[in-house]
Amino acid sequence: MASSTRVPTAEITGIYGALLKTMSRKMLGQVPEAAGVMWHYPAVFKDMMKFGRKTESWNRLDPNLASFATMAAAGAVGCSFCLDLHYFMTHNRGLDETKAREVPRWRESTAFTPLERRVMEYAEAMSQTPPTVTDEMSAALLDELGAPALLELTARIGAMNMTARGNVALGIRSQEFSASCGLPPLAARSTDGVASA
Repeated sequence: MASSTRVPTAEITGIYGALLKTMSRKMLGQVPEAAGVMWHYPAVFKDMMKFGRKTESWNRLDPNLASFATMAAAGAVGCSFCLDLHYFMTHNRGLDETKAREVPRWRESTAFTPLERRVMEYAEAMSQTPPTVTDEMSAALLDELGAPALLELTARIGAMNMTARGNVALGIRSQEFSASCGLPPLAARSTDGVASA
């Protein structure tokens, strides 16, 4: 199968490569094409994976809010790989799948609380170029979440932007991880702005 990415995939080799393939198949049911792209420079890939694992230890922000924020940022950037992977992770972590499914159309959805909406609005505002975060957005979240959770939220959105923008630039797209665990497709926004499932 030919690669659909802008950088062709490399063969994943060596002891670390074997471990990566085993863990990927165990966790995701397959080895992501993204891993083959990133394997051209294993040191970069390993460092990015280490940083991603470190973010999993952060615990000042509610896990569902963290999930919605990262998915909203991925959606704003246009990273289908990130959206699909995070939906799959939401399922595996026992988080709110129904709401996660609605993140791509959160503005039209009635599923979210006012706080969840403010978190996703902040994520989208941070993900614009240039960012469109306002003093009012930050003040409301600071009041509701507190400084540690707002800092975590901001860091998670920033990290997702790094990943999502890199994936989009490299042509890395969804591999339908959610389908491997029988999840329905994510709600999506059509080209005319109307949300659909």
